[in-house]
Amino acid sequence: MLAGMARTLIVKVTAGSDAPERCAQAFTVAATALAAGAQVSLWLTGESTWFALPGRAAEFDLPHSAPLTDLLESVLAAGTVTVCTQCAARRNLTGEQLLPGVRVAGAAVFVEEALADGAQALVY
Repeated sequence: MLAGMARTLIVKVTAGSDAPERCAQAFTVAATALAAGAQVSLWLTGESTWFALPGRAAEFDLPHSAPLTDLLESVLAAGTVTVCTQCAARRNLTGEQLLPGVRVAGAAVFVEEALADGAQALVY
């Protein structure tokens, strides 16, 4: 546990395959924070929204980076994964199409999480 206290890290990913290094960094930081004992909330926005669909993370490949599927699965197993409401709507995606455990929520929920005591938000 980080410094003996439960901390929450909110990671907002704004990039997908269009900016692979930035995308992979966000997923890596989220998974690493979980391994370090933090509570993690991963937000998929913009082009990263596509990774909430079954099979899409497996299509992502970046040399010298952990597989995106593994990173996403670890966050889904022990943290929270959210797709931005507007980002999903712009891509004609519904909650039923997303991976099990992925929720759809908007800016108000992001702000609530980011402003909570003990929370730290990072945007990639």
